[in-house]
Amino acid sequence: MTSEGNARPPVVVGVDGSEESVAALRWAVRYAAATGTPVKALLAWHYPTVAGQPPVGHAPEAVNEEVEAEEKATLAEAIGKVAADAPGVHVDAKIRYGHPAEVLIEESGHADVLVVGRRGHTRVIGRHLGSVSQHCVNVARCPVVVVHSHVDR
Repeated sequence: MTSEGNARPPVVVGVDGSEESVAALRWAVRYAAATGTPVKALLAWHYPTVAGQPPVGHAPEAVNEEVEAEEKATLAEAIGKVAADAPGVHVDAKIRYGHPAEVLIEESGHADVLVVGRRGHTRVIGRHLGSVSQHCVNVARCPVVVVHSHVDR
């Protein structure tokens, strides 16, 4: 039995409900089943600001409550889609307020590995990463796995 002090850090996976993030979560639970690593499925959201600047402060309370209820449902649905892939793996579902790239990078400091889906451009420029994935690859403080979905666009 491991104590809290020497417990293995989790695999952190960014989830937003997209097929790409579900593919990333599927990879993470399979990795967890193979390595005994705990899984933290993390959905980050923020109230948009002018010109796409990073969030400052929080959304109004009424917005927080409504959005967080929707995000909990999104996260639960994504976890449900991958539950059969690793039946013995528990997924710790977390919702955090903040820009997804910033939240994932912060979490990477306490992670065994960070897993994100590829949401980049399609077809012609299809080899590029999405902005969140690219930020994570460039700045994360742990190894990063970028999972490509097999969804045809």
